[in-house]
Formats: sequence, structure tokens, C-alpha cells
Amino acid sequence: MKLIPLPAFDDNYIWMLQSGTQALVVDPGDAAPVLQALASAKLTLCGILITHHHPDHTGGVDALRQATGAAVFGPARENMPEPLTRLRAGDTVQQLGLAFSVLDVPGHTAGHIAYYCNDVDAEPLLFCGDTLFSAGCGRLFEGTPAQMQHSLGQLAALPDNTRVCCTHEYTLSNLRFARMVDPNNARLQAYEVECLQLRQAGVPTLPSRIGLERQINPFLRTDVDAVIASIRHFDAEGYQQDGAFATLRRWKNQAK
Repeated sequence: MKLIPLPAFDDNYIWMLQSGTQALVVDPGDAAPVLQALASAKLTLCGILITHHHPDHTGGVDALRQATGAAVFGPARENMPEPLTRLRAGDTVQQLGLAFSVLDVPGHTAGHIAYYCNDVDAEPLLFCGDTLFSAGCGRLFEGTPAQMQHSLGQLAALPDNTRVCCTHEYTLSNLRFARMVDPNNARLQAYEVECLQLRQAGVPTLPSRIGLERQINPFLRTDVDAVIASIRHFDAEGYQQDGAFATLRRWKNQAK
């Protein structure tokens, strides 16, 4: 299996998974980079997985369906480009000889889903859309802080070696904020150096790993004393009223 991040727009990745001459893609907001990759490697597109309804994740679906005849899969409770197979938690998608379990992960949008396979070349693989980012999480456009915290908790419970394929190159900006929240975290500091070197070389920082995210992502660490102390320093009243996670997400929204 080849796992390939196809850059799109300013900072999106369309994930392509290739097996032999077949491929699937995840969240193709733009058809052009997918069609170019298919033609270059002489691949047949067999499936399209969608995590949520935002245009930068769905904009290329119709063109790809028309060009390739690929089957489309997406969330049951969101406005999607028809026709497609609608999915919810507990469903399974069979593609490329793999079984992807569907997880409901609302928060960024009301019906956001993720796709998890426990064995892709002997390692788990997660396509999580805009729910979990490296060192961050998605904005709450439609869901509540409680929903997002629960969704992130599901993902954080996956095996440490799970590859985290999120769909934006936000890592460096997320790390700058994470250092404000958790300034004495040595693993976080080292990871920022690693990511700076990758970006300077023009290499994606993704995929990340669940075990790493539990070490460095403040949104997965709102029960850690040092993170709680920073959140309370930012807004003690908000912390008392809304809790650590909601206050942290509000802080991130305001951060420059």
C-alpha cells in the first residue's frame, strides 16, 4: 500500500491510498490533483471517502465520479453530493481489500465521520478529516465543545501507532499555540523542531501518530495539570463556567 498526500488549495491534503493499480481518495475538494495523480501512475479510482460536507472536502467529488465511476461514501447526516452510500458509526466500508470502520466524530460539523482501519501494512490508519489535527483540532462550526471532546476521546483511544491522516497542513501554527499552553513539554519542543525541518524541506508533517498526539496535543491533554494551569491563567472565570476544553478552544480561536 502507498499512502500519498496530494496537496490542494493553500494547505489541504487529499489523501490517496494506492494498492497495485487501484486507488481510493479521501476528501477530494479539488478533482485536478487527483486526476493528475491517477493519470501519472496509471491508476483506477475505485472509491471516494468523504468525512464532512465542507466544499474544500467535497468540491471535486462530482467530477471524479463522472470521470472514473468511483463509488462515493459519506456521512449519513450531512448534505452530500449525490449519489453516494451514507454511513454512520458501526458501518464498514470495504475498499482495496481493506475494512474501514466508521466513527461518528461530530464537533467541527454536526455529522462529521472518520474512517479507521486497524491493519494497513501491519499498522492502523485513520482518516479523520478536520476533527483531529496534529497538535490541534478543528473549529466548532456546528457542534458543541462536549461533542468535540467526546469525538477526540474516541480517536485518542486508538492504538499509539495509528497513523493520523488529517486534511490540513496546520501543524506549525498549532505547535506555536501548543507551546503557549504547555511551554515546558520537552516532547512538544522537539516535535516542533522536527516539523520545522520537514516544512523547510517541502515535506508534509503528516501523517502524525495517535501516541505522539497524546504527548503534544493540548486538546488531548486537558486533564494534565500544566495544561489546566495555563487554561486557568488565560480565563479563570471561563474555566470555572465552561470547563477546560471549551476554554482552550476559545483561546485557540483568539490566538494569532
